Amino acid sequence: MELAHSLLLNEEALAQITEAKRPVFIFEWLRFLDKVLVAANKTDVKEKQKKLVEQLTGLISSSPGPPTRKLLAKNLAALYSIGDTFTVFQTLDKCNDIIKSKDDTAAYLPTKLAAVACVGAFYEKMGRMLGSSFPETVNNLLKSLKSAESQGRSEILMSLQKVLNGLGGAAASCHRDIYKNARSLLTDRSMAVRCAVAKCLLELQNEAVFMWTAELENVATLCFKALENSNYGVRVAVSKLLGTVMATALIPKQATGTMMRQNVKRATLEEVLELMATGFLRGGSGFLKSGGEMLKVGVSVNREVRVGVTQAYVVFVTTLGGQWLERNFATFLSHVLDLVSHPRATQTHVDAVYSRRCVSFILRATVGSLLGEKAQIAAAKDICQAIGKQMKAVEAVVNDANSENKSGAADVAASQHVMVCALQELGSLVQSLNATASPLIQEPSIGLLETVTSVLLHPSMAARLAAAWCLRCVAVALPFQLTPFLDRCAERLNNLKTSPEAVSGYSFAMAALLGGVHQCPLGIPHAKGKMVVSIAEDLLRTAAQNSRLSLQRTQAGWLLLGALMTLGPSVVRYHLPKMLLLWRNVFPRSLKELEAEKARGDSFTWQVTLEGRAGALCAMRSFVAHCPELLTEDVIRKLMTPIECAMTMMSIPSVIKAHGAHLKASAAMVRLRLYDILALLPPKTYEGSFNALLRELVAEFTLTDNSANTTTSLLRSLCHYDDSVLLGSWLQETDHKSIEDQCITGISCACGALEHDPSSIYLRIPAGEAVPGPLPLGVSVIDASVALFGVVFPHVSYKHRLQMLDHFAECVKQAKGVRQQAVQLNIFTAVLSALKGLAENKSTLGPEEVRKSALTLVMGALDNPNPILRCAAGEALGRMAQVVGEASFIARMAQYSFDKLKSARDVVSRTGHSLALGCLHRYVGGIGSGQHLKTSVSILLALAQDGTSPEVQTWSLHSLALIVDSSGPMYRGYVEPTLSLVLTLLLTVPPSHTEVHQCLGRCLGAIITTVGPELQGNGATISTIRSSCLVGCAITQDHSDSLVQAAAISCLQQLHMFAPRHVNLSSLVPSLCVHLCSSHLLLRRAAVACLRQLAQREAAEVCEYAMSLARNGVNITETGLEGVLFGMLDRETDRKLCSDIHDTLGHMLSSLAVENLSHWLMLCKDVLAASSGKTIVGIWKDEELEKKDEMDDDTMFTTLGEEDKSKPSVAPRWATRVFAADCLCRVIMLCENANKAHFDLALARSARLKNPKNDFLVLHLSDLIRMAFMAATDHSNQLRMAGLQALEDIIKKFASVPEPEFPGHVILEQYQANVGAALRPAFSQDTPSDIIAKACQVCSAWIGSGVVSDLNDLRRVHNLLVSSLDKVQAGKGSSSQLYRESATTMEKLAVLKAWAEVNKAETKPKRVSKSTEEDEDDFGTVDELPPDSLITLVQPELPALSRLWLAALKDYALLTLPAEFATQLPPDGGAFYTPETIDTARLHYRNSWAPILHAVALWLNSTGFNASESTEETAAAIPNAQKRAMSITLNQTPGTPPTTKSLLEINKDRMHLILGVSIQFLCSPRPEEPVEHVTSCLQALHTLLDSPCARIHIAEDQLLGVELLSVLHRLLLTWDPPSVQLLVTGVVQQIVRAAQDYLQEKRNTLNEDDIQEKENPLALGEGGESGGLVPGKSLVFAAMELLMFILVRHMPHLSSKVSDSPSHVAAKAHLSEDSARLVAATVTILSDLPSLCSPAGCMTILPTILFLITRVLKETAVKSADNQVPPPVSAALQGIKTIVTLPTVKTDETQKQWTGLIRSTLASILEYSQPASKPILDEVSILTAIALFLWSASTEIIGVQSLQNGCMNRFKSALNSCDPWVQAKCYQLLLSVFQHTNRALSTPYIHSLAPIMVEKLKAVERSRPNNNLELLAVQEGIKVLETLVALGEEQNRVQLLALLVPTLISYLLNENAFASASTASKDLHEFALQNLMHIGPLYPHAFKTVMGAAPELKTRLETAVRASQASKAKAAARQPPPTVHSTPTIKLKTSFF
Repeated sequence: MELAHSLLLNEEALAQITEAKRPVFIFEWLRFLDKVLVAANKTDVKEKQKKLVEQLTGLISSSPGPPTRKLLAKNLAALYSIGDTFTVFQTLDKCNDIIKSKDDTAAYLPTKLAAVACVGAFYEKMGRMLGSSFPETVNNLLKSLKSAESQGRSEILMSLQKVLNGLGGAAASCHRDIYKNARSLLTDRSMAVRCAVAKCLLELQNEAVFMWTAELENVATLCFKALENSNYGVRVAVSKLLGTVMATALIPKQATGTMMRQNVKRATLEEVLELMATGFLRGGSGFLKSGGEMLKVGVSVNREVRVGVTQAYVVFVTTLGGQWLERNFATFLSHVLDLVSHPRATQTHVDAVYSRRCVSFILRATVGSLLGEKAQIAAAKDICQAIGKQMKAVEAVVNDANSENKSGAADVAASQHVMVCALQELGSLVQSLNATASPLIQEPSIGLLETVTSVLLHPSMAARLAAAWCLRCVAVALPFQLTPFLDRCAERLNNLKTSPEAVSGYSFAMAALLGGVHQCPLGIPHAKGKMVVSIAEDLLRTAAQNSRLSLQRTQAGWLLLGALMTLGPSVVRYHLPKMLLLWRNVFPRSLKELEAEKARGDSFTWQVTLEGRAGALCAMRSFVAHCPELLTEDVIRKLMTPIECAMTMMSIPSVIKAHGAHLKASAAMVRLRLYDILALLPPKTYEGSFNALLRELVAEFTLTDNSANTTTSLLRSLCHYDDSVLLGSWLQETDHKSIEDQCITGISCACGALEHDPSSIYLRIPAGEAVPGPLPLGVSVIDASVALFGVVFPHVSYKHRLQMLDHFAECVKQAKGVRQQAVQLNIFTAVLSALKGLAENKSTLGPEEVRKSALTLVMGALDNPNPILRCAAGEALGRMAQVVGEASFIARMAQYSFDKLKSARDVVSRTGHSLALGCLHRYVGGIGSGQHLKTSVSILLALAQDGTSPEVQTWSLHSLALIVDSSGPMYRGYVEPTLSLVLTLLLTVPPSHTEVHQCLGRCLGAIITTVGPELQGNGATISTIRSSCLVGCAITQDHSDSLVQAAAISCLQQLHMFAPRHVNLSSLVPSLCVHLCSSHLLLRRAAVACLRQLAQREAAEVCEYAMSLARNGVNITETGLEGVLFGMLDRETDRKLCSDIHDTLGHMLSSLAVENLSHWLMLCKDVLAASSGKTIVGIWKDEELEKKDEMDDDTMFTTLGEEDKSKPSVAPRWATRVFAADCLCRVIMLCENANKAHFDLALARSARLKNPKNDFLVLHLSDLIRMAFMAATDHSNQLRMAGLQALEDIIKKFASVPEPEFPGHVILEQYQANVGAALRPAFSQDTPSDIIAKACQVCSAWIGSGVVSDLNDLRRVHNLLVSSLDKVQAGKGSSSQLYRESATTMEKLAVLKAWAEVNKAETKPKRVSKSTEEDEDDFGTVDELPPDSLITLVQPELPALSRLWLAALKDYALLTLPAEFATQLPPDGGAFYTPETIDTARLHYRNSWAPILHAVALWLNSTGFNASESTEETAAAIPNAQKRAMSITLNQTPGTPPTTKSLLEINKDRMHLILGVSIQFLCSPRPEEPVEHVTSCLQALHTLLDSPCARIHIAEDQLLGVELLSVLHRLLLTWDPPSVQLLVTGVVQQIVRAAQDYLQEKRNTLNEDDIQEKENPLALGEGGESGGLVPGKSLVFAAMELLMFILVRHMPHLSSKVSDSPSHVAAKAHLSEDSARLVAATVTILSDLPSLCSPAGCMTILPTILFLITRVLKETAVKSADNQVPPPVSAALQGIKTIVTLPTVKTDETQKQWTGLIRSTLASILEYSQPASKPILDEVSILTAIALFLWSASTEIIGVQSLQNGCMNRFKSALNSCDPWVQAKCYQLLLSVFQHTNRALSTPYIHSLAPIMVEKLKAVERSRPNNNLELLAVQEGIKVLETLVALGEEQNRVQLLALLVPTLISYLLNENAFASASTASKDLHEFALQNLMHIGPLYPHAFKTVMGAAPELKTRLETAVRASQASKAKAAARQPPPTVHSTPTIKLKTSFF
């Protein structure tokens, strides 16, 4: 392949390769040439042009295949347009000669076609340059057109289209000829030719005026004819032609000059529409002008024509554009609705349903996608008026009933179809507008609701149902209307009980509304369920009273009950007993009653009875489907009674015979309902009735009692989705799906309509459908019987299976002709359904005879001429192989097909058996069918080459793809031959055989998947395979059919997954972008799916390549691919497509948004701005419009049609805006993870200065706020939610960002008005609860963020919260309810939560600003302290709030009780929830309890536990009534008088409530709980235990503390964040402190009482006399467990278990800051624990505690550079001090043990700090520890020689340390030791250490200090010496001074030395001098003695003194005396901050 990449064809290489590979080689060369010609240098091309032309023209006659000729033509044309054009005419002539040639053999055909393609390409590329020669060319082409076969015809037409395109108006002389010749081919038998003609004429009408003037009617007739017996492709092409011609006739595109000259009259809108209508109503059967013939009702219109014309209507409107539609909507609407009221459109019921479908499609496709939201609202008004007008006419006819008006009745019948179309469109419009449709409802002038409800009284059921459906749509879009609608309908139903239409209509409406509730998250009030039940009961009860109404009332009653079931178990639970009773009463109790019943009654009573039973069964089915939770054994047993009875009366031929065939429908309805419910119940429950049931089912679908040839609609869904290519059911996947169904022959599938089954009005709609369309009763019953057969079959005995299968064969034999086809279809569907059931149940088919029978049945159908039956048979065969699962059986089946295929020659059996092979492999998988693989593949490869029959090729290639897919790696050996076959076929099969090409695409994809990741390799074979795949993709990508292109895209997508380097994105991405605008859904889907995958890996490249299209002016604008995708979201309705677009945008956002912030923010902003109507787009459009209005008519028409396309078609719809708001939140989140500068204005600005390209989020803050504001104040509720969420994110992320220009302020302050304005609308009266709840959250975030410090500014937002608090206080059931009660719960709890958050926020700063917490009375006066200002906001509300908070907590506590305590719940609900909505309420409580708990704790802590004493301050805060209310709320039994509870009991209750809630939650917080809940809960506990009352409570009941500690321990096991662990230690400390206080209190009281018994008070505490601690009861033990856990978690080597385990790595990590704080806190608590124990208890725990503390000291006392003491060290030292000074332990019993403990501790510390020990410990900390022991413990404990020596050694080594800091600290500690009061302790130390010190200090003279640290060490040393002098006795003083004074004098410098000395030296000199001056006077006598002894000392001292005085005098002279000592100027500068 590489050899093919040269400018000239490499002929040597070509000659060397085999014949078979040459076409591929040539194609590859042409592909290369195609890319290279554009880029090559012109001179190079010109040099080689001659040779190139020769080679290329040579290829024309080498009979190239279709893709090759296309590329060849393209290259030749390109070559001429780049190089010289001398020889172009020669080449043209050459081509013309080939075309003229008379050689008609098949071999010569490719050459002819290549010549034709070249001619087309030349004209397209060079157009008028070839001007003069075109008449001859055209004539030549037209001549050969007459004699050509179909391939030639389509190729010639395509060439003509290109000629026309290239020449434009210049070819006018040939236009008529082309038109005449082409039009006759519009009805060609080849569909490809019809498509080509349509495209050619479409090109022609651009220039040929006559086509849309004089010839307009003929063109229309031609198009209608062309649509007869057309396929989908033809319908699309012809409808495009028809629609465009009509639009051009109305508003011509051409310059008006030609029109003026020819003086043609323009068509009017009426004429054009009339023409189109002819096609819709009459089809292609020609038309006379006289109206008479139109009315004659005769043959029904050909469906293909009607569907084609429907599509043409849509093309027509789309071509004219959205603005045209807006202006002419009323006319268009009335025309379209007239279509469906015309008798020709509604001759039969099926016809009527299909026509309605078509009209709905026209409306949906135009109004739904071309109009923006405002225009859609206007359209909805028009539709309303149309409905109103129709309804008035109907009412006139109904009221005028006596005048025997025949035509009137016909009008009413016709009007129902108009109503259905109009109401469905209205419903769809409102639903798509969602909440933006609210103006429609609120404007009384429109009267939408009145209009729609008036239709509920329409005489026709179809219209009533459509109105009900429309109401459901309105209610789902605007949920606040749901409850009022229900009430209104109920009221009207009661008032109009006597009108059959009213009963029926209003019950439909109620049922529809109830069915819509599940789409409204806020639901409806619970009481509405009761209301519906009572109405339904009333209807059923009164049904018998009035025969005129009994039928309607019965149906209505059951319909309502069925609809009620959709509300789910929480509602139905209450009505279940009543329902069971109703169901039981409908059916006879026993067989005897049943028999008796059959004997009596007339036909009317039977009809009512049957309808009633059908209704009851339908309600049951709804119950089983919607309330599976309520289906207990018992309930199923009760349900079975009526069901069994229904089964016995399934077939009642006697009754039908007796009373007339009109009962057949009602009886069928009963059966349908019965089958439906049985399919939902487990088959075990009715296995007793299997025989009767199966007999009935089989009779049903074998059409035994049914004279009609009804077929089931399920066969398609039971066949495999991939087989759609064989059945053409991919039409289900097009934009025209809803109408194309009509054209599929042979299966009744599309005529669904609501009136076929009213119960579907309340069921959930299947995904992807707009309106439910249940099938006609006859079809539904068969469908239900087939489905049930599949459920039951696996549970039936083998004997019965055999009987049924034999019976099936018999039935097929018996039937003849059409009936046989129908029976066979039904039987096959049933068999497939049964086999599927077997496979799902994992059961087998049965013994040999059963298999044989089944096999005979299936094999017979493999040769059936009906393709769908062959498909089903293949599928059944595969399923059988799967179910039987035996190799021999599979071999037998495969062998049978092999033999058949080898011998058979007819298409039918070849296709059937080739599919059989594929299906076998598909269901048995590669391993099960491996041994047949070789044979299967060779046979299928042979069949695929059968060029005579495309059908055989399609089926065999399809099967091959299945085999490749299922064999996986086993297929690897066959990849090369398969690939080469695929390529050969791709290069030779005519493009018109699209199915073959689709299957080739499937094969290619399967091969790529099989080779998989190997494709990345570089081996020769792999690169050949890879390049073959790429060539294959290139050919399929270039095919004209969109399905083939879609297959190509998915192949490339696979390739990109396995070998991304080899897929060329620069060409793939632009082609995908072009496909995004394709008119084919499947192609758009494939393109987006591929982009989604590419964007996941290479988003940046994808966007870049897409932008390259923008430069070429294709569908991408400057917003890039993102902009196009956002635009698609507005147009697309396909779910899969939209979700893929969301994902693609998501991937692009994640990888690109942070780099291109402003681009993405602008995108989101443009989309969001649409809501406020201030779009850039909008402004631009309006200006254009004004300009247009000023022009005159003619010019206006020239511009309108085209220009619309360039503009964005509609402003973004609400769903797109919601997505944009979500994107905004994602951008914020992405930035958070990216760079700090995004949230720091100063950083961002400096980075911006360095590089202007840098972009940071904080610079766009105003945009962010603006977007959030726009979203939060929109009409659409979803958008408001998204906007509030964005606002909350912005507040949280930016609250602390400072404003660099105004220190002390934050940047969000300037936006407070915007935030307030965004929140205000959310608190209006009619806002739904979920939005209020969200808004409360944002309010609390805003108030709590501390952005605004000025109270008056905060008041705005604060007032919103106050207003909502008033609502909460109003209590239950005060306001009229629109939503479910739990919505109110949500709202109220959200308000309380918000207040709690605010309360929390304001108590935080208080801690900082006020040191004391006791003086809380003077809150009012603290207004000047800004952090406290929040308090004044909450203070007034606190009394009420605290009451509500406590009530909410109590509710929460009750709701979290386990199920077994359900009986303890109050029967009438709690403060904020009702018992019915308990399940939904739980969720809301779960979201809000934590902040409320914290708030309650804060409140109790501040006022709290004396909240009902009538002291002055509380009396002021809480009025009496409230106080009483409070004691009631906290009182379990409301009956008791309020005074009974003392304050103590109330407090106890509160404590239990808070502790209970906390413990319950902390026991097992679910992992998905937000960490804030855990922290809130722990903070609440901490706060609570601050107050004395709570401390006493928890200390009194020790078990409470123990339980709390063990729960906290559990919490630590599961929650890692350090914040949680720190909070836990805080709570533990509080508990320990509480216990300490309590114990101290007890000991004190004991001390006062029993002064005699000294020992007793100390023996209090844990451990008592014995010292034993009981786990589970001991607080100390629990605390130690928990603390030990924390220590080991952060310092694993503390635990011997951990350090001994083999996995333990000894490396010690440095503790992080958090860990250090935690360890410190833990050690502090540990050292507090002994104080809780008795002396004996202390002895139990102290060894552990001391061990841990010393180990922590050892691990953490590591030297640091800055000599900082880490928190754990200081805590450990503090702990040692606490323990060593414990007062309680000095009792006689424990003295010895105590001594041992202290000695061991000291010994351990000494051991750890041996100089040789490995981690260099921080000597200072160790010395401090030793000093602590020396100070605190008595001599007798540590006076032991060995310890003493150890201590002295440590001090010695410290004195000798080279670190001056250590020396200084050592001197300090020694000072304290030397001064110890106990001389016995200090003396030995003085003796051993003082000499060393003196030596050290003397040595300083030789090495003077160089820095301050060293100086400090010397100074500290001298201090110690001085102290020693002071300590010494008088007689030793001289000796001591003789040590000190010379040392000091040695520090003095002489004058010369002083000048040059360093500062440290000078300071030492000064220090020595000062000290000497100080010592002299102190000990005058001794001083003199010393001085006298050494005269040289004296002189040194004197000189120093003199010098000092002199310098002082000098300084005094220099400075004026009163100066203050000046500090350095630098200091001044910094002290500003």
